[in-house]
Amino acid sequence: MKQTYLEAGQIVSAHGVRGEVKVLPWADGPDFLLDFETVYLDGEPRRVELARAHKTCVILKLAGVDTVEAAAALRGRTVSVLRSDARLGPGRVFVADLLGLPVFADGRQIGTLAEVVNMPANDVYVVRGEHEYLIPAVPEFVEPLDLEQGRICVRLLEGMRSDEV
Repeated sequence: MKQTYLEAGQIVSAHGVRGEVKVLPWADGPDFLLDFETVYLDGEPRRVELARAHKTCVILKLAGVDTVEAAAALRGRTVSVLRSDARLGPGRVFVADLLGLPVFADGRQIGTLAEVVNMPANDVYVVRGEHEYLIPAVPEFVEPLDLEQGRICVRLLEGMRSDEV
């Protein structure tokens, strides 16, 4: 079942003295968070008065957060967005929709997708079952995703199983 809210980042600090917060985005980059009029902290809606990219983070000015102390009190909180407000480019999917899906290789299930690790070259799928597999999320190893099918199909090579020598 698709989640109503998608976790999009974490508030890591206050920024400046006017109540702005610095958010470390969990998306492909900071631009994803720039177009939302409302974000959610623990399910509570917060209107976004201003959003701008700052290096690899996003600076948000949230309504009702007007002091550095109020902003600092939000440190560590998860920023979520409504799925219905989020837009993805063609061929893109939310990681939240992949986590927990069964993963198949050569027609047999090898485990479920437990984690997606963002690496400089590409993402890596961590698949856990009887064994753990680390699979680069590239076309050579991951077949095109079809979420309607509700599974991920991969091609394995020797060395992808974490306990192989």
